Amino acid sequence: MPRCAGSAPSSSSGTRQYRRLNRGGDRQANAALHRIVQTRLSCDPRTQEYYERRLKQGKTRREIVRCLKRYAARKVFHLVRAMRS
Repeated sequence: MPRCAGSAPSSSSGTRQYRRLNRGGDRQANAALHRIVQTRLSCDPRTQEYYERRLKQGKTRREIVRCLKRYAARKVFHLVRAMRS
């Protein structure tokens, strides 16, 4: 069974939708995605603009980082899949 890298089923609390941390996921992959996102937030202007835009929409820092981690996971997945081909 494939292991997930940070994505998990959602759970809601009041008016917010949250993504629950999946304890069956790959913690090393999740840590790597976290480092990717933190580096991009500190260095990449496009990521910083995205962050500011989502803040203005009312998203929390945790929600924005979660979105960026999913984006990074998709990019990494496609890169790895291309290398295997």
